[in-house]
Amino acid sequence: MFDVNAPFLYIVTAVLVLFVLAQSLTFMLRAMKRGRELGLSRAVMKKTVWSSALFSIPPAVAILLGVITLSRMLGLPWPWLRLSVLGAITYELPAATATAGALGLSTSEPITDASAFAAVAWVMTIGIIPGLVLVMLKLRSIERGVSRLSGGDERWRKIFMDSLFMGMIAAFVGMLFADVRSGLPGFVPLATAAVSAVLMALMGLLIKSGKAKWLEQYALPVSMLGAMAASIPLTAWMR
Repeated sequence: MFDVNAPFLYIVTAVLVLFVLAQSLTFMLRAMKRGRELGLSRAVMKKTVWSSALFSIPPAVAILLGVITLSRMLGLPWPWLRLSVLGAITYELPAATATAGALGLSTSEPITDASAFAAVAWVMTIGIIPGLVLVMLKLRSIERGVSRLSGGDERWRKIFMDSLFMGMIAAFVGMLFADVRSGLPGFVPLATAAVSAVLMALMGLLIKSGKAKWLEQYALPVSMLGAMAASIPLTAWMR
């Protein structure tokens, strides 16, 4: 029987994560060296490092939640590798869920078939590659296209990018409505998503109306944690 938490998977994941951390440390040291060459004081560079570290914590909370969510089906090593190096929960979770559904697998139980695990892992990996290639080769062309569509007006450019983002969100919402067809349990994720949307809207109001710009980094983790907490009473109530 295949084990999604096999020691070999932990070893491979740890090696790759350590390699990425080594890269990050190398670039940080090179940046500090360049800062000294430019005449920046040690205090300024230290403050920059600490500020960056503090603002990295909220996104890391969202990543941790994603790892915990995916670990039920895929174990800890693979989600840890995906979300700590390359992936994002907005892509990894739908990709894994869609593949598991196509294979007739439950997302609440560990995968015990090696072929099924490989299928899920390959879909998660291959599906994100086009984005990397497009950014690497076509970013300037995409930016020029967006500028032409917006006519050079920054307001329309923002509207266009927001529309693209909302289109992506609409695809995810469609998955929730598809779950509703399975019966009453399907309303739980839909209600949870609604709670998350309300929390995100409240955070947006605080950021814009309350001039609390520092909350931008905390909006996603707070919305996710709040929705997860709300899912407990919602599940009990809807049953």
